Amino acid sequence: MEYENKHILAPMVRVGTLPFRLLAAEYGANITYGEEIIDHKILKCERRVNDYLGTTDFVERGTGDVVFRTCHEERNRLVFQMGSSDAVRALAAAELVSKDVAAIDINMGCPRSFSISGGMGAALLSKPELVHDILTTLRRNLNSAVTCKIRLLNSSQDTVELSRRIEMSGVSALAVHGRRVKDRPRDPAKWSEIADVVSALSIPVIANGDVFDYEHFERIKIATGATAVMVARGALWNASIFRAEGKLSWEDVKREYLRKCILWDNGVKSTKQTLKEMIMHYSCLELAEGKVVTKSQTIADLANIYGEEGYYQFVTKNR
Repeated sequence: MEYENKHILAPMVRVGTLPFRLLAAEYGANITYGEEIIDHKILKCERRVNDYLGTTDFVERGTGDVVFRTCHEERNRLVFQMGSSDAVRALAAAELVSKDVAAIDINMGCPRSFSISGGMGAALLSKPELVHDILTTLRRNLNSAVTCKIRLLNSSQDTVELSRRIEMSGVSALAVHGRRVKDRPRDPAKWSEIADVVSALSIPVIANGDVFDYEHFERIKIATGATAVMVARGALWNASIFRAEGKLSWEDVKREYLRKCILWDNGVKSTKQTLKEMIMHYSCLELAEGKVVTKSQTIADLANIYGEEGYYQFVTKNR
C-alpha cells in the first residue's frame, strides 16, 4: 500500500462499516480504515461469501451477527483495525481477514476504559516489549502490510522512542493521533509533536488530529512533514470533506449514506448511530429529526424519514 500524499478515513467505532467506508472513498478518501474489532470477537467468526449482496462477511458463530463486512471494490484500500493484547491471538485473528484487506492495523491509542482494562488500545503505549512482540509476529507471518496507530505519550521524547521501537518491528507505516490519552477532543491536537516523530523515522507517518476542511489536509501535512493525513470527526460530520471541489450539503451526504446502508444491508443500529452523530454536530437529537431517528426501529423507518422509501423498495424488491 502506498502512503504518499494520501487522504485517509480514520477508524471509528460503530461508524466505519462498509457503507461509510465506500461513501468516503466515493468522495475521495484514498485509504479507509474499518472500525476497531477486538481479536476475541473476530475469532468467534467464520468467513462467508455473500452472493446475495456481493460481499464477504465475517459472521459470529451462534448468533449469526455480521461482525465485519467488506467487498472486492475496497480490497486494495481497506485497513482492518484490530484491538489486541496478545501476539498469538492477534495473528490468529489477522489470518482470518488478511486475504480480504490491504493491511492489518493494531490499535494502540484508544483511551476507552474497555480497551485499557483489557490491556489493549492506549494500554499498549506503556508496554513497548509487548508492542514489539505483536507487531513482529504479524510482520513475520502475514503477506499483507502491518501498521499501527498510537497517541502521544507524556513527552515528545517518549513518543519518539516508542515510535522508533515500532519502526524496528518492520511496520509499513505509523499513524499518530496528536493528542495524549488524557486529552479531550476539544483540546487542540499537538501537530508539533507529530512533526518530532516524522523527523525521527524513515517509514511513512500518518498525521491525525484537527482536520475539519479539505484545506486542513495540506496544512497539517506542511506543519508535520507527514506522508499522509487521517481524518476522523471531520469525516463523520461530513464525509465529503475528502472532495477537493468542496463539501456537499449535509442533507445530501446523509441521504447518500443511507442509500449505501440500504444497498449493502447495513444493520439499523450502526446506521442510526452514524446518523445521530451527524445530527448532533449540526443540530440536536431533541429536535424533530433527532427524535424520529432515535425512535426508528428499521432501515425502512429511516428510509421514510429521509424520503428514500422508493429506493428502499426498489433495492429490497430486486435483491
